[in-house]
Amino acid sequence: MWAIYVRVSKRDMNPENQLNQLEEYARRNGWRYCIFSESESTRKTRPVKAAILARLRKREFEGVLVWKLDRWARSLAELILELDEFQAKGIQFVSMTQNIDTTTASGRLMVQILGAFAEFERELIRERTMAGLDRARARGKHIGRPKKRVLANTGEGLLSEAVQ
Repeated sequence: MWAIYVRVSKRDMNPENQLNQLEEYARRNGWRYCIFSESESTRKTRPVKAAILARLRKREFEGVLVWKLDRWARSLAELILELDEFQAKGIQFVSMTQNIDTTTASGRLMVQILGAFAEFERELIRERTMAGLDRARARGKHIGRPKKRVLANTGEGLLSEAVQ
């Protein structure tokens, strides 16, 4: 059993554009499938996708079929983390229009290449962040949270301010 996940970004978009071709793809491959459609999601909340992930972790599906990678994940880091989890659990992933299919050797290679680019991107971001912090320190700026100020009892009923 496969999960077909369809997501549109705006309420006025029609998921049928993706769904018709995804169903045809699944039928050609002889897969049984369940359809999941999400139309009003936000960057942080995609309840339908979360439900699919929970069911995948319980091994209710052997794979996920999507129209494009950006329909499944909103960032490369998110995509790589989930594909790594899928690979570790033997869950297949197919992005139909981009010809990424982890049931094939070339599809697995493509995922590994994407992972290498994601790691490279994370390292570049880290290097830029560290350079920016060094530059700020050199200019005398305080880095980090401000020191917490608390009121302490002096024992005489008076309160004084202390820095921790």
